[in-house]
Amino acid sequence: MSLPAAFHEIAKRVNNWGRWGQEDEIGTLNLISGEVVREAAATVRTGRRVALAVELRQDGVQTGMIPGRVNPLHVMVQVNQELFGPGTVATSDDAVTLGLQAGTHWDALTHASHSGRIYNGRPASTVTPHGRAAFSGIHTARHVVSRGVLLDVAAAKGVERLPGDHAVTPEDLDEAAEFGRVTVRAGDIVLVRTGQLRLYLAGDRHAYAFPSPGLSIRTPEWFHARDVAAVANDTLTFEIFPPEIEDLWLGVHALDLVEMGMLQGQNWNLEELSTACAQEGRYAFLLSAMPEPFAGGTGTPVAPVAIF
Repeated sequence: MSLPAAFHEIAKRVNNWGRWGQEDEIGTLNLISGEVVREAAATVRTGRRVALAVELRQDGVQTGMIPGRVNPLHVMVQVNQELFGPGTVATSDDAVTLGLQAGTHWDALTHASHSGRIYNGRPASTVTPHGRAAFSGIHTARHVVSRGVLLDVAAAKGVERLPGDHAVTPEDLDEAAEFGRVTVRAGDIVLVRTGQLRLYLAGDRHAYAFPSPGLSIRTPEWFHARDVAAVANDTLTFEIFPPEIEDLWLGVHALDLVEMGMLQGQNWNLEELSTACAQEGRYAFLLSAMPEPFAGGTGTPVAPVAIF
């Protein structure tokens, strides 16, 4: 089964291959310049900090719907062990096994491929079981600090959570930007709140997973036109699930990651941030969202912090 013509038409319009050179591995993160970071830092006024990650725990957001994407299996390997003899200082150590996309995470550009290619036209075969991602692994996505912008689509529509069949459109993003009195500009990291995570926070993991609101296949053009550096939201699947176009599964992933070279994040906790933005009366802030630099990883946990 081949991808539909509508997908390829959008792909041509948003394609960034070669924009920053044939050797480029970080895509739209190139848009986060020193000037962008200085302007982002200037948004800090009170020092209020809001954590945006869900807890990494064995009963976390994963339900088994995605094979191999396991919640953390956390074990203690030392407990109050006096390594240097009785009466010496004791230490406790632990170890964990988890899917790198299990909790709040960034997808690397290599997380998706289509037509045998990854970002910048490289062969998808450069991702291998033992070598992992030879290009554009998550470890290349360094210095992910910029101005963050919350587009609170749910709040703009006056609801706590969008319906499970709601595809977030460019018109929804415009409405949320107007609601927050904010203009999205080049180098911004955009956070899109649907309210979906409220289900997980209330203890309903399965309802959180499916069906899920998410970004429409039309949104990559909106982000491309504004030179957005990265996008994250508060859902498991990122895009509307099931998809708008029959059998076009993960089409938004392919457009964002493969064609644009734009990091995307999932399972971000935007609930406290929504409250903070309303209280502060502004929807832009300094955002630190540094990925854990797993060499060759196709994704990674992240513990983002918004600073007002």
